Amino acid sequence: MFYEYLVIIGYFILIVGIGFAFKDMAKNSTSDYFRGGGRMLWWMVGSTAFMAQFSAWTFTGAAGKAFTDGFAISLVFFANTFAYFCGWAYFSARFRQMRVDTPTEGIKRRFGHQNEQFFSWALIVFSFINAGVWLNALGVFASAVFEADITLTIIVTGLTVVFVSVLSGAWGVVASDFVQTLVVAVISIACAIVALVMVGGPVELVNNFPTDFIMGPDMNYGLILVGTFVFFLAKQMITIMNMHDAFRFLNAKDSDNARKAALLAMVLMGVGSIVWFIPPWASAILYPDAAAAYPELGNKAADAVYLVFTRNAMPIGTVGLLLAGLFAATMSSMDSALNKNAGIFVRSIYQPLLLKKNKKVTDEHLLTVSRYVSFISGILVIVVALFFKSLKELSLFELMMSVSVMVQVPLLVPLIFGLFIRKTPQWAPWVTVIIGMFVSWCTANILTPEVFANWIGLEQVLTRRESIDMNLMITIGAHLIITAGFFCSTTFFYQEERDEHKQETDRFFTDFETPVIADFEQDEYDRQQRDKLGSMVIFMGSGVFVMMLIPNPMWGRLVFGLCALAILAMGFLLKNSAKPKSKCQTSNA
Repeated sequence: MFYEYLVIIGYFILIVGIGFAFKDMAKNSTSDYFRGGGRMLWWMVGSTAFMAQFSAWTFTGAAGKAFTDGFAISLVFFANTFAYFCGWAYFSARFRQMRVDTPTEGIKRRFGHQNEQFFSWALIVFSFINAGVWLNALGVFASAVFEADITLTIIVTGLTVVFVSVLSGAWGVVASDFVQTLVVAVISIACAIVALVMVGGPVELVNNFPTDFIMGPDMNYGLILVGTFVFFLAKQMITIMNMHDAFRFLNAKDSDNARKAALLAMVLMGVGSIVWFIPPWASAILYPDAAAAYPELGNKAADAVYLVFTRNAMPIGTVGLLLAGLFAATMSSMDSALNKNAGIFVRSIYQPLLLKKNKKVTDEHLLTVSRYVSFISGILVIVVALFFKSLKELSLFELMMSVSVMVQVPLLVPLIFGLFIRKTPQWAPWVTVIIGMFVSWCTANILTPEVFANWIGLEQVLTRRESIDMNLMITIGAHLIITAGFFCSTTFFYQEERDEHKQETDRFFTDFETPVIADFEQDEYDRQQRDKLGSMVIFMGSGVFVMMLIPNPMWGRLVFGLCALAILAMGFLLKNSAKPKSKCQTSNA
């Protein structure tokens, strides 16, 4: 494990270095701290959009699902790909055109101050839940690698994320996301290639999978699998392309860069939907007892299948790279949550409170408060993760899905449908959320899969897997019909003459359709981004190149060498593009 520790230490030095490199770009204003002043290039925004939907859960809970059920897990990630396609086609540019620094400021422009307050508190609480799930997933995996206590792992990892996010704000968050995207890509592609070679290629992978590769085990009704995918398309559209999660596109320097960012995220997610799960699929053939390798994890033992593969099949040092990738994935999700929460609290709760008391508010003071809020948010996320750790009976996959569907969808329904249904009364959004929560409770306790199966006359008793998938379908379907249906129906209660917010709503939709064009000051920001990140990527590539010295077979050294060359090429391209251009040129990157 000596070399694995060295790799992880090197990775943390790199991430901390990014924090220091970009901290000067986040110290001028709260806009810089929350969204990089809206000055970021498409490849940075695209990588952070991609990483925001990617966490350690992908390598743990989702990998465990791939190991047992085969291809079905990829459908969840294909739904993410579809959502980003819709972002490229419509949403991403318009989110940038909201012309705000935080998502709740956009909610205020669309729905008014009362709804801004309601969603600010609700979204902050939900962020804590989601980030807690991510951190818990990492704690499970890292504790198995180091044979350390999960509680200690969660605390140490959480504090590291807090340090990075507090130090450099959105610039550090997004810059580290770009580097972390490279880490994830390197480890995923390397493991996938080795896995395919070991099983004899993709055809052998499918043919030799222990159960039906497409359907998986315990699935008597194929229509349930198809239905789950269809409903996931709708769910991921709601949970990715809404006014809250628009924060990732607020960073883009203009509308065109926002669209390119969504396209990049779509491509990365589409490729990753297959590449990520090749090692778990191969492990089901090569190491059928992999789930029994870590009995101390209880029902979550299958979640460590990626670790079993890297330890048995990959060269020495790869476990360290994998863990670095897991830290990368979790840190990217968690630091985005901390940065976003700070923005929401300061701009939508703290600042209005001071203005209400007629106190003088300076941007410098708000920037200081933002750092404190980021720190406190991080501590609370650690507490939530420790709570989830105590839920022994749930696997990570089911935990992630149940939290997401039960809480997230009701909260976000008004924030996507409100972009299309313009004439709604002031009370419509928050009442819709309350009704959505009630719908979630009904689908969990009354309209259960067993009850639904009896209604439609299914002959065979549902398996546990079918029951879980059916529950997801029922919950999502109920929200689409009842929750979204209620919000849309509130337009019949809208009275224009009583709408005090009408003028601001009209201005919001005018801006929403008006493209943002970058100014001439943007050139220097473009150059700094390329130069700083180019240096960081070169450092990272050099570190991977040094891994060739680890005592491995020649093919193992070659794997690290090829990975290093790919990373170094990216770094040198960035550095080269950062060279000053003539003043008459304008940046179109």
